[in-house]
Amino acid sequence: MKDTDYLSISTRVRAMENRLFGRERRERMIDARTDEEALKILAECGYAEPEDLSVPALNRVLTRARADLFADLRSAVPQPALVEVFQIKYDYHNLKVLVKAEALGEEAARLLMAGGRYDPGALADAYRRGALGDYPEALRRAAEEARETLNASGDPQAADLILDRACYEEMTAAAKASGSAFLQGYVRLAVDAANLRTAVRCQRMGAGGEVLAGSLLPGGNVEPRAIAVSRGGELSRQFAGTPLEKAAELGAGLTAPGAGNLTGFEKCCDDALNGYLSQAKRVAFGEAPVVAYLCAREAEATAIRTILAGRKAGLSGDAIRERMRESYV
Repeated sequence: MKDTDYLSISTRVRAMENRLFGRERRERMIDARTDEEALKILAECGYAEPEDLSVPALNRVLTRARADLFADLRSAVPQPALVEVFQIKYDYHNLKVLVKAEALGEEAARLLMAGGRYDPGALADAYRRGALGDYPEALRRAAEEARETLNASGDPQAADLILDRACYEEMTAAAKASGSAFLQGYVRLAVDAANLRTAVRCQRMGAGGEVLAGSLLPGGNVEPRAIAVSRGGELSRQFAGTPLEKAAELGAGLTAPGAGNLTGFEKCCDDALNGYLSQAKRVAFGEAPVVAYLCAREAEATAIRTILAGRKAGLSGDAIRERMRESYV
């Protein structure tokens, strides 16, 4: 693949960026006098207007938009694996739902999410019949292991970890298949961020190094072994010189039980990922603008949910702003 292979789609993505839910639109939604006025801003970003502020109504709109975006870009890029990296996590979300629903004897349909590589209904049917033979080996293996683990131990977190490992395994493989060094760098950083969050939470709970080591994911820039044996300031040194350096410093100060809430730390982790993606703004054409746009659309869905949920809860504008991540535009 060459940068020029992405010339056409890069140009179209740059035009699509004008409709992103950026800083100016965020402020207008936060300060809107009425809910109706706030919802109209979604139309400016290309979303259908939900009938109300309820979570189900908003989820329907955002889910449909996400699925349409993936379908559009997957057919437009030279290498579909570039888009698949972002679809994979929805397949694994659906597997988590299916595994837990089966263990509890409950219906899973209402919690399944569209936007993955596979139709949620077809995946659910194949899982229930034990007929995942046509799906990737990593997914099939993880589904079977998670099901057996949950049935034997009753521990949903252990089942989730199995599926998370397989999810990142597939994301790493898809990023490599895409041929994009930029995307591979993003996936490695995402693994680092997930491991840093896990380390801080485990240490706050007083978990030992063995427990932490078993909870970390491979595939990042920082070796899981090094993270597992680090405590406090040592943890921050492991991420020195990386985009997560500031987040690690904050997290190191929060590892003691009752040391404070994690809101600022979580925000710093997300902002580090956004900082990495901002490099794409300096790229005239190539796959990097497409990757950054996909991430920006994911982030804007979170921002929309945060603002509308805050308004519904009666939070002040300043309280909502404290929860917001950096915007790509």
